[in-house]
Amino acid sequence: MKIALINGSPKAKNSASGSVLKVLKAQLPKEYVIIEHDFRTAKLSNHELQHIGEYDVVVFAFPLYVDGIPAHLLNCLYQMETFFNTKPPKKMTVYSLVNSGFFEGHQNALALEIMKNWCEKAKLNWGQGIGIGGGGMLSALAGIPDGQGPTKNLSEALKAIANTISTESAADNIFISPNFPRIAYKLGAEMGWRQQIKANGLKPKDLFMRR
Repeated sequence: MKIALINGSPKAKNSASGSVLKVLKAQLPKEYVIIEHDFRTAKLSNHELQHIGEYDVVVFAFPLYVDGIPAHLLNCLYQMETFFNTKPPKKMTVYSLVNSGFFEGHQNALALEIMKNWCEKAKLNWGQGIGIGGGGMLSALAGIPDGQGPTKNLSEALKAIANTISTESAADNIFISPNFPRIAYKLGAEMGWRQQIKANGLKPKDLFMRR
């Protein structure tokens, strides 16, 4: 089986999407051909489109932007849709991993529905998606062993979708929150914002300035 793992985060490094794909890759059988792509710009070359069209499975991982898909990735999807409608792949199943700063994973439901609808337009098979809450802390958990502490729910969800991918089948979407107190997540996020404000020479009250 040939699988393309596509990181749709605009971040060049330390993205939550990249962290999730790394864990998923470790769950997939070693004999599979797995290629990783970064979609950080709004345009794909014909070579990239042709290359992706050769895969049996495509897994997109991206952050939630305004309850939807990041603009640059959306443009890439339009290009893929046009290309596949003129040169349909022999068979391709799509899976999606969407993370957000919200604590609750179900906040990503609309983005997964958009991906499913896109598959219909592009004449591709929709497989399954995971809505991941607490995306703001995923990069910081890179040093924690898979399945331990706050990563338990994520690990179990990725194992489930890895099994679905291995059979190129479809299953219900999975929505998870981190194994971490919601209040602690909120306090940690607010502390991070204050640090960023200070690093940029501002004060917390400056967040409420109007121009």
